Amino acid sequence: MLQIALIQVQKTARLRRRNGEKTMASMRDIKRRRESVQSTGQITKAMKLVSSVKLQKAKVGAEVSKPYFDTMYNTVAGMIAKSGQMSHPFLQKSQSEKKAVILVTSNRGLAGGYNSNVIKLITKDERFNKDNTVIFAVGSKGRDGLARHGFEIGKDYSEAMNEPIYSDATSIGKEVLSQFVRGEIGEIYIAYTIFKNTVVQIPTLTKLLPIDAADIASEEEDVSEDPIDKITLMNYEPEPEEALDAIVPKYINSLIYGGLVESYASENGARMQAMDSATNNAEEMISDLGLKYNRARQASITNELTEIIAGAAAIS
Repeated sequence: MLQIALIQVQKTARLRRRNGEKTMASMRDIKRRRESVQSTGQITKAMKLVSSVKLQKAKVGAEVSKPYFDTMYNTVAGMIAKSGQMSHPFLQKSQSEKKAVILVTSNRGLAGGYNSNVIKLITKDERFNKDNTVIFAVGSKGRDGLARHGFEIGKDYSEAMNEPIYSDATSIGKEVLSQFVRGEIGEIYIAYTIFKNTVVQIPTLTKLLPIDAADIASEEEDVSEDPIDKITLMNYEPEPEEALDAIVPKYINSLIYGGLVESYASENGARMQAMDSATNNAEEMISDLGLKYNRARQASITNELTEIIAGAAAIS
């Protein structure tokens, strides 16, 4: 009887050792995964802090410059609306069916849906396709995304998104305007993201050229309360064509720079939010893995105690 009991104890011990080895392996896996998540959480937390610092600077720049660009748009819109029937290349669509889109995205990912939302403005719009659209990419993410969809990349200004300055907007504006004047492109658009606040960023598509005087006039009628303003024509000195030749390029450059500044602030706001969410998720995973590790450790201890007690009982 004693021999049978000892054999049974040995079988039980081997079974429990195997279970214990599985438990130990499970504990090692949990510990390794927890360390990996902790490392990732430290990285996302650091990236959140970096984006937060960059956001503060970009936010100030966007808020300071926004009144200027709004005034520039309203001023030029008012001029065009009150100019009557005026013939000018900037007001007329050329024979070319080609459309140019200045696409403003980021050079880095890990910013939630920031880049994909801007790309969708082009890919989901029926006006644009790979045959009639050329992309002036400001940001490598947008460039690569639309290149995968087959769109033509005319120029790449991705370095401008490292820290936008007005000369970057001037370079872009000069290139698209020269192609528009030569008749190589018929319409110019800009796709960027408006910075509303830290949480909300609004993807926006705006037509830059040709300036549609009819649409502007209708907008002016909606907001104007003085009937005299509706019939008063704009007086130019020198001639209207000369004035528009000087003003419209500055108007285009200003809107492009405004789009760059708004997008830069939006990018850092979106990345800060994404990294904050990732950090919170990492903390939750660490807490959950800690509970699993403690349970596995407790199970291992229980198995060892059971094995010792069972062996002692069989011998006695």
